[in-house]
Amino acid sequence: MSITTLLLGRPLANREAEGRKIGLFAALPALGLDGLASAAYGPEAMLAVLVVAGAAGPGVVLPITWAILALLAMLCVSYWQTIAAYPSNGGSYTVARENLGPKAGLLAAAALMLDYMLNVAVGISAGVAALVSAVPALAPHTLTACLIILAVLTLVNLRGTRETGLLLAVPTYLFIGSLLAVLAAALWDVPAPMVPQPGGAVGVWLVLRAFAAGCTAMTGVEAVSNGVGIFRDPAVKRAQQTLVVICVVLGVLLLGIGHVVAGRGIQAMDQLAPDYQSVLSQLVSGVVGRGVLYNVTIGAVLFVLCLSANTSFVGFPRLCRLVA
Repeated sequence: MSITTLLLGRPLANREAEGRKIGLFAALPALGLDGLASAAYGPEAMLAVLVVAGAAGPGVVLPITWAILALLAMLCVSYWQTIAAYPSNGGSYTVARENLGPKAGLLAAAALMLDYMLNVAVGISAGVAALVSAVPALAPHTLTACLIILAVLTLVNLRGTRETGLLLAVPTYLFIGSLLAVLAAALWDVPAPMVPQPGGAVGVWLVLRAFAAGCTAMTGVEAVSNGVGIFRDPAVKRAQQTLVVICVVLGVLLLGIGHVVAGRGIQAMDQLAPDYQSVLSQLVSGVVGRGVLYNVTIGAVLFVLCLSANTSFVGFPRLCRLVA
């Protein structure tokens, strides 16, 4: 067996393509990792804006979170219809091309391609940044760590989407399970959410900015509509099921994080401070301490952030093939 075959697997005939398609279990990590990982940084982005409001900031976290969830629900319904109407992949590109013409389609495709490339850069760098904050000794090797993760993701994806989804299943489901367990434990004794006082320091413009920042939590939701072709038959039904699971799990995580953050008055910290702790780190340590569950949960968060770039490896080639 050659090294190429060992690393990339044997060449596949076209007739074998159907057998390489995936179901919900593998599709969730393959297509949903980017969307689910955004629960780790979306609430922090919102709180980073609200930090200027001081103690009044946590009081508007839940109303903003509910507004984000309403928008997420609309996106879910929209992409559900897109998958049924345009099952040939392409998502926004196909919708724009069919309804607004070729130029609008190409504009949407260019935006998606740039988004996919930036997602790789942002996802990997965010994960490595979180890793470096946990292990400061790795700071001089930040770029090397980013390139190693990029190389590993590239190599894994060259073996195929099914293998990638199965490989990423462990950190994905560990992230979901551990974070849900922490949030469930927190809800037993979390104080009532803070209510903003009349005439408080939180103005409308600040709330709108916080809402816009918090909407980064919806990154990656469109990935399923761009990859309907990777699902086993009935592909449309499986794609819609995957979309709903991603949106429901993401919505539950965002609502749980928002409720605990509002109840405990957790605020974003300066990322340049030597004692910096992410919002999730503050939340998890405040609920379960710094024991085994903390290490498992934060470790899963680090893995998911680093591996969230995988969504681009699934969607980008298919979009380019469709445009070509």
